[in-house]
Amino acid sequence: MTSETTHPQAATRASWSLEPGGEPRVHVLHENPDWFAPFEAAFRAEGVPFQEVLLTDGSVDLDAEPAAGVYWSRLSASSHTRGHLHAKEFTRSVLAWLEGWGRRVVGGSPVVELEVSKVRQHALLRRSGIDVPRTLAVFGREDLVRRAQELPVPFITKHNQGGKGLGVRRFDSHEEFAAYVTSPEFEEPVDGVTLLQEFLRTSEPFITRAEFVGGRFVYAVRVDTSAGSFELCPADACEVPGTGVEPFVLRPEVTADTPVVRRCAEMLRSAGLEVAGVEFAETSDGRTVVYDVNTNTNYNPAVEAVAPESAPGAIARHLGGLLRAEQFRRPAPGR
Repeated sequence: MTSETTHPQAATRASWSLEPGGEPRVHVLHENPDWFAPFEAAFRAEGVPFQEVLLTDGSVDLDAEPAAGVYWSRLSASSHTRGHLHAKEFTRSVLAWLEGWGRRVVGGSPVVELEVSKVRQHALLRRSGIDVPRTLAVFGREDLVRRAQELPVPFITKHNQGGKGLGVRRFDSHEEFAAYVTSPEFEEPVDGVTLLQEFLRTSEPFITRAEFVGGRFVYAVRVDTSAGSFELCPADACEVPGTGVEPFVLRPEVTADTPVVRRCAEMLRSAGLEVAGVEFAETSDGRTVVYDVNTNTNYNPAVEAVAPESAPGAIARHLGGLLRAEQFRRPAPGR
């Protein structure tokens, strides 16, 4: 497979190839170069050979053996908002090819299906015994107003294939929601599935995002919600105007031994999720509710500057360890 990038730094990122040959490396499959800089720096700092592969177009010879190495898929559920409508389908095809050849894939096919479906995330969390918000999945538009009556106000909507807070709106009355659904302002989800969800009243105006790498807790971030925004992506490229309050700060009192963190780590390990960010809210009535699993997690530079461990660094070390294990497992050509 070949792919090109028109990113401003394209001179340092030539067209990559997944054809056999060359040094085994970590192949990073993604569609948004704007999010890659921290990982590139981490790979270089750890001395891990890598290459980017943009899944925006290209081709695959399904009968050709993929290049040696470890593959890390970073498909984002919000890829369609950047003009990459078919990145999900491209990724599914490439992963099927890689897995068919027995390549080691981090964020493989089951993880992709989780990334693009909050319904699947909800099911995984509930199956793991984790408290989740009351949620209804509505297919199409016709049943939205009727099913919304089952939720007390306020409630929120969100897109099943989300990311970046896509489709997340708060409604304080059923009449307000009915007017929205029938108006030109209605935001159609890319897969046709809208979620109606309980509004979580937090004891303080923040939620927490816990980051995990290789099944291990790295750190937790306090994300300010005092402005009422649902756009909580921590990457620089996602930054939205704030209120004067630092939107992302390290939360050092949350540790690997915090009950919700421990339970989430167990869930991630059992589901084979090696890199993930999990978001939870501590409600005014004493619940700790997990509502999002992000397998295409990004990291905030202000938090990274003070964190006891760099999350991109942890990823580079984890993938570098997998790469060394693969090189040890696979005999050299001719042996």
